[in-house]
Amino acid sequence: MVELTRVYHFSAGHRLENPALSDRANAALYGPCHRPHGHNYYLEVTVAGVPDQLTGMSVDLGQIDGAVTERVLSRVDHQTLEEVPELAGVVTTGEGLARAFWRLLAPAVPAGALRRVTVVETAKNRFQYEGEAS
Repeated sequence: MVELTRVYHFSAGHRLENPALSDRANAALYGPCHRPHGHNYYLEVTVAGVPDQLTGMSVDLGQIDGAVTERVLSRVDHQTLEEVPELAGVVTTGEGLARAFWRLLAPAVPAGALRRVTVVETAKNRFQYEGEAS
């Protein structure tokens, strides 16, 4: 089994807010991140497979790139994350985004191939999700 990690980039705005809380409670909980702001995110998608004897490749990069572009990047790049329909109900923390992106990508890659989705929000913050079974 060989793992491959592809790295993608997108820029998006958001604000941390839980709709179940008041504006004051959200401001106290999330501090400055409750105000609208944005990030230049990196999305790392790790897939795994057994290398093909003929090609030597473990996964079809075109399929992975296509899935990430169609299911995630085309929806979130240069958007306000709270307005993205596929993220409805998601508090747009890095943790929430990693789980949501996994949910969007898992059906579009070969069964069992998706290993990790990592959202890099800042130089100091990276959020990794490995699916429900982890």
